[in-house]
Amino acid sequence: MSTEQHDVDAYGQELARISHHQHEATAARFTVFQALAAVGIGHEQADEIVATLEAGAVAGAHTWISESSPPHKSEPRFEDGWFAGVRDVASYLLRIADTTASTGRGRAASNAMLLAHVSQPVSPAPEEAPAEDPAPASVPPLEAKDVLAAAERFPWAVAAPGERHWPDGGDFLDVALRAVRPEEREGYIERLEAFVEQHRKRLEEMLRTHGPGSRPASHGRYALIGQPETLVIVERMESAPFLLRGQWEKELETVFLDDLEFVWGPRIRLSR
Repeated sequence: MSTEQHDVDAYGQELARISHHQHEATAARFTVFQALAAVGIGHEQADEIVATLEAGAVAGAHTWISESSPPHKSEPRFEDGWFAGVRDVASYLLRIADTTASTGRGRAASNAMLLAHVSQPVSPAPEEAPAEDPAPASVPPLEAKDVLAAAERFPWAVAAPGERHWPDGGDFLDVALRAVRPEEREGYIERLEAFVEQHRKRLEEMLRTHGPGSRPASHGRYALIGQPETLVIVERMESAPFLLRGQWEKELETVFLDDLEFVWGPRIRLSR
């Protein structure tokens, strides 16, 4: 096995382990919110408690990194580079801790809504339903080609076709569209266009800093950034985060969604 192949395999294993920890943290956070609600703690206080704990975990990583030392008997130039790198990483971790402590509002309320949804009794089978109940009105499906055409109208938010990781990102688009609720389908394209216009600066910055050709993307991460399908994904990330992740985890590698969530910074973050 070549050194390059070994590095790729090792990196893939790291991503798998990170993904595992993120899933475990999401489940644990869900349990903590349930426990806090059970003893009468309100949503705002629950958000503050969990955000404080998570910020503390990041602060612990900051301490561990800050106290690390270069290998024994390293050359002075190597030591200088080591400590410079440690300072950069530690500063970044400090910013993450500060952000974590001040964000995350609304997660307890969303958790309660999700719990209420999954706790609803199962609807009766069709043969058990009263005969006089009217059949639900059919909702026209969203045409993927129409949504994609709308996304392509924003060249400042997507990479040029030749620079994209996937010329055809249909699988990602299909999953994102399944996170559009039936009652949202009518007029969804107009809603998507308004969302993109509203977040133009944010989308431009994300494409510039993490899109194709950027330094972070050169390491094989953030592969969704620059795809036109991603405009739908981030819109759903803001509008229906639990539904999006639930659909995603059934079919696709979550690391793609986790990377995008990290860069976009939605109001409800389901990975940490």
